Amino acid sequence: MDLFFFTKGVLLGFSIAAPVGPIGVLCIRRTLANGLLNGFLSGLGAATADGIYGLIAAFGVTVISTFLLDNQVYLHLIGGLFLLRLGYITFQTTPVEIASKEEDKNRLGSYASAFFLTLTNPMTIMSFVAVFSGLGVATTGGDYMLAALLVLGVFVGSMLWWLILSGTVNVLRGKFDSQRLKWINQVSGFVIACFGIASLMSYPFYIFM
Repeated sequence: MDLFFFTKGVLLGFSIAAPVGPIGVLCIRRTLANGLLNGFLSGLGAATADGIYGLIAAFGVTVISTFLLDNQVYLHLIGGLFLLRLGYITFQTTPVEIASKEEDKNRLGSYASAFFLTLTNPMTIMSFVAVFSGLGVATTGGDYMLAALLVLGVFVGSMLWWLILSGTVNVLRGKFDSQRLKWINQVSGFVIACFGIASLMSYPFYIFM
């Protein structure tokens, strides 16, 4: 039974992390520019946030989830503005700047930025609540150990996806010269900025009230 719930969590975490979004773009770009570790740390930040939201959903921490959902407009605004800024910086960054400034000193920043961006999407809680119900989390009968195993599985599954993605991209890293990396930066920056605009446009009427 314990392994069963853990496996459910791994599958859930993997499937939630897999769709390509701003974090996926960041992970790919940072892996190409700075190597496997930097790209994986971006994914690890997202996996940590997924684990926290899974924890809230699994244990029914209603005070936290209610606060996040009540303030989702402001969180989307903050996240959207952060994505716009990140997109601009990414677009402007040259491969030379990346190598000299980011590879060694910005590993913590890679983790923190991905963690923050994932955390500013409180609707993830609702996704976990819905999927947890479908997976039969209620059948734990209030067993916190089983719920904890499920959440651990979510984290492991999400982390597994980011390891596969960054590892696969890292294999192709040697094929990208400075000109191609510059093009990757510009495309990534544009895509990330588009995600930011989409986040800001999610609640157009609320933002300008």
